[in-house]
This record gives sequence, C-alpha cells and structure tokens, in this order.
Amino acid sequence: MGQTAIVIGATGLIGKELVAQMLNDPGFSKVKIFVRKKLELQHSRLEQVITDFNDLSSCADQISGDVVFCAMGTTIRVAGSQEAFVKVDYTYVFNFAEAAKRNGVTRFVLVSSLGVSESGGNFYLTVKRDIENALKRLQFGSLIIVRPSMLLGPRAESRLGESIGKFLMKALSFIFIGKLKKYKVIEATVVARAMISLSKTNLDEVVVFESDRLQVLGK
Repeated sequence: MGQTAIVIGATGLIGKELVAQMLNDPGFSKVKIFVRKKLELQHSRLEQVITDFNDLSSCADQISGDVVFCAMGTTIRVAGSQEAFVKVDYTYVFNFAEAAKRNGVTRFVLVSSLGVSESGGNFYLTVKRDIENALKRLQFGSLIIVRPSMLLGPRAESRLGESIGKFLMKALSFIFIGKLKKYKVIEATVVARAMISLSKTNLDEVVVFESDRLQVLGK
C-alpha cells in the first residue's frame, strides 16, 4: 500500500509540481492538500481539505498521514508587511507541523532557502532559520530541509525584478561551478522530484540538502 502525503503550499511554484508528480506516482495512495479554497483539480487519489490557517481546529484531525511536504511561503511584497510575512512563513508552518506531530506523522519535508545559517542574515533568511530551528525542536523521526537557489518555473504572479534576475542567472549559469554550483538556478520540477525521492528514504533525524545536491537528486 502506498503512502499518504500531506501538502501545504500546494498552489505555489514547488507545491504544484509536488502534487502533480505525486498523483502520477504509484508510491502514493493518497495526496491530501490543505488549501484556503478548493482548486479546480480532480483525481481519484486527491483529497482537498479547506483550511483556515489562522485556526486549524476544524481540520486538525485530518492532518494525518505518512509525510508532510511544506512548500508554503510568500514574499514581504505579497504579504504586505514583515508581520504578515512571519505569519505565513513561520506561524502557519509551525502550527501545522505541531498538529501533524500530535497526529503521529513521522516525516516532514520543508522548503527553506539557500543562504540560511545560524548567524541569520537579512530578515527573510532569519525567518527561514527560525522556522527550521522550530521544526527541529518538534523532533520528527525525519526532518528533511531543502534549500533551493533561485527557482525557475511559471508563477501565478509576475515579478519583474525576479524575472530579470532569473534571465541573467540562467545566461551566466556556466560560471556556477565548484563552490558556486549551489547558486545556479534550479527548476521547480527538479526540486519537487528531489523532495519526493528524499521522502522515500530512511534518513537521519535532521538532514539538509542545498541546491547543488537537489540538482543531482532531482534529475
């Protein structure tokens, strides 16, 4: 019998790829996505759970399965403030993870960001560091943290600055060798494929995979 996967952030760049790939993977018997509103997506193995991330009480019992894939995240521009950004990237993620742990979920796969370190950094990376550390304290049987570089793939919203950055990074990809390899742009499909592959392995309690290793795993 296949695994039951749980996904939050299913409407984002990586989240969409995760759902699509798992629905075509016989290793998963059910894919449960927790979303604010129902998506126009149908599949015999897909279950959509309408979720108020400000109050999980109405769906807490449904946060059960074998593995959580967390691709939830926003930007300060979209969120509107630093406080709103923290609510999505930290509070929503932690509360959901806490509920999953209570319900016996043993594996958690988190999309973080390249550049995260214990010394912090800018506001964005500090929040990412803090959620990584908070999830470590929950002590899942396996916590897999992936830290991709700049992502390639179709986004719902247009980001001019990011589009220009991606173009330049892709054009100059030949210079990202050796220690710079992890900064090379990466396709969201590759990240999702790597996450799914990692979720099926028996890994240590906490493992971190940066972008260069994801490129190899997600080929």
